[in-house]
Amino acid sequence: MFARLTKFQIKIDKIDEGAKFYKESVIPATKSQKGYEGAYLLIDSKTGNGAALTLWDCEEDALANEQKGFYQEQLVKFLDFLTAPSYIREGYEVKVQA
Repeated sequence: MFARLTKFQIKIDKIDEGAKFYKESVIPATKSQKGYEGAYLLIDSKTGNGAALTLWDCEEDALANEQKGFYQEQLVKFLDFLTAPSYIREGYEVKVQA
């Protein structure tokens, strides 16, 4: 299994709206992608620090939707909620799952 972690800074006054948008727009679209296994949206409501974690069958599946532009399309949808159009994307091999 492979995990993609995208770190960002969300506007504090947009946290609830952003979370609802992620749940109602980004998640349903992502579920249609090959290898999708799950997603989490993590936000510190005091600072606006956030991270979106998606889980994939393998690294190839996670990278394939980036190469097709899907990942970037989802980021663009979410930009209005962020304090800046910058983010950090990281990938990890899942070694332990409980």
